[in-house]
Amino acid sequence: MICTLCTAPLTSKKDAYYYSCDLCKALVKDDKYYLSAEKEKARYETHNNDVNDIGYQNFTSPITNYVLENYLASQKGLDFGSGPGPVISSMLMKQGYDIVQYDPYFAPAIHLLNTTYDYIVCCEVFEHFHKPNEEVTRLTSLLRPEGKLLVMTMLYDDKIEFRNWNYRNDATHVFIYTLATIDFIANEWKLEVEVKSDRFIIFSLPIALPIS
Repeated sequence: MICTLCTAPLTSKKDAYYYSCDLCKALVKDDKYYLSAEKEKARYETHNNDVNDIGYQNFTSPITNYVLENYLASQKGLDFGSGPGPVISSMLMKQGYDIVQYDPYFAPAIHLLNTTYDYIVCCEVFEHFHKPNEEVTRLTSLLRPEGKLLVMTMLYDDKIEFRNWNYRNDATHVFIYTLATIDFIANEWKLEVEVKSDRFIIFSLPIALPIS
């Protein structure tokens, strides 16, 4: 198996289910343990993602607050992987924001991927990517100049007891990132990293310099 982000051969095992990539430092689930699309969707439908739940709103607040503080309502946003309970875009739309929802299972409006956006939000989505290389390429191609990709995903470090970690034990999770993986993505896709914490990352397209 090769790493689904950097395409390096995977030879080191983290445990029976996950490889540890020596190049991009991600943890990559062995593809024989991937769920079928039907089982994956069924699992998502069990998530209690009520858009009116205060706890869920607070959890997603790093992204929502950033958009409210840094973007005008008229600027175009995409909630990519919005899921069955699109709390971020629902809250922003209540504030008059122009944001649309795309999800391969719950909002499969593929035409929305034929335009560009000032910002794209991905909350608890990156860890589900079977082909993160293709998805990162697609997402960055959808950003307008100086656009931003706002990502929430839990990053792994060696202080975490991997075997009992909820991220490792979610059957729909197939790709786990580290701080080094975030740096790898920024370098490979020529992005700037505006924010990098253990669960919130902001990638930015660099400001285009004028041609002299």
